[in-house]
Order: sequence, then structure tokens, then C-alpha cells
Amino acid sequence: MPCPLVLASASPRRLDLLRQIGIVPDKIDPADLDESPRKAELPRDYVRRVTAEKAQTVAARHPGCFVLAGDTVVAVGRRILPKGETRADFETCFKLLPGRKHKVLTALTLITPTGTARHTLAEANVTFARMSAAEIEAYYATGEWKGKAGAYGYQGISALHIRAVQGNYSTILGLPLYELGKMLRAGGFYAS
Repeated sequence: MPCPLVLASASPRRLDLLRQIGIVPDKIDPADLDESPRKAELPRDYVRRVTAEKAQTVAARHPGCFVLAGDTVVAVGRRILPKGETRADFETCFKLLPGRKHKVLTALTLITPTGTARHTLAEANVTFARMSAAEIEAYYATGEWKGKAGAYGYQGISALHIRAVQGNYSTILGLPLYELGKMLRAGGFYAS
């Protein structure tokens, strides 16, 4: 029986993806940190840093457990798009996303019961079709964008406007399952 697993995230999508592969965390304990990007911080550096900080914070509260943290960022070039919290966040994202390709970066950090940290980063490219002002406003009205990186939910209505995807679906949803499986095996989660 492996040591308990603590998920350092309140994301229902991450929890659903864990359940999809037969893992139910023993505890959910979000880190609740300031996730503001630092000045001139690049998207990859940002998502790695935030994820590692979340994992370390939660691991300090749960010694002897596996702690899994993840974070997802949507980036257009070097620009980190905000999480959809306000109308202004939504507008910032939807001035840039329609008709363009962007990156979705998801970082994971696993802290083992011995305190060893393992890190990985997965990337996917998503291309939105051009959208009319009416289509953008209709998407805003759904509310689906709230709380999501880049202010859209790939698994929902926004899929009607996504022309192409390169990369793993689970990366876009916030928990790259292939990379997670490798990380869990390497960290001894599946050891008997």
C-alpha cells in the first residue's frame, strides 16, 4: 500500500483526470499562494516555479506523504494570459486568442515521502479559429471561461472554435497523464 497522496490543487479537472486513471487522492489541500508572474518571467519558468512552490508548501503540511501539484498557463509568445476571473481577464484573452496559435503549458511537481522532488513540463499547441464579436460575446455569456487558464475551457463549448490541437488533451486540461504516470513510477508511488 503506497503512502497517502495529497493533491495540492482544488481543480475539479485534475481530480477527474486522476480518477480516470484509477487514483483517488487521500486528501485535497490547495496551496493558496500568490500566483502573480514576476517581472519579465517567461511562461515556462513561471509555471515551473509556481508548481514547485505549491508542492513545497503543501508537502510541509503533510510530511511522509506523496504530494502532487500542478499548474497550467496559456501563453501567446512570451505573454502569460491571465486566468479567467473578471470581464477584463476575459477580454485580455479574447483579444489575442481568436485566429491564433497559442501554447498551453502544464507543469507537475511530485514530492515523495522522503522529500525528493520530481518535476515535469508538458506542452500543447492550440489554434483558435477567427471569432466574430457576437461569437466572443456568446462565449462570455456561458460563464465557462471562469477560473480557467486563458479564460477558456477546452473540454466545453469553446471546442466549437478550436481549429487544431498538437499535443495531449490531458495537458490542456491541466494534468498530463502520460508524464504523470512516468513521474509516479519513478517516484515509487506504485511500489509495493
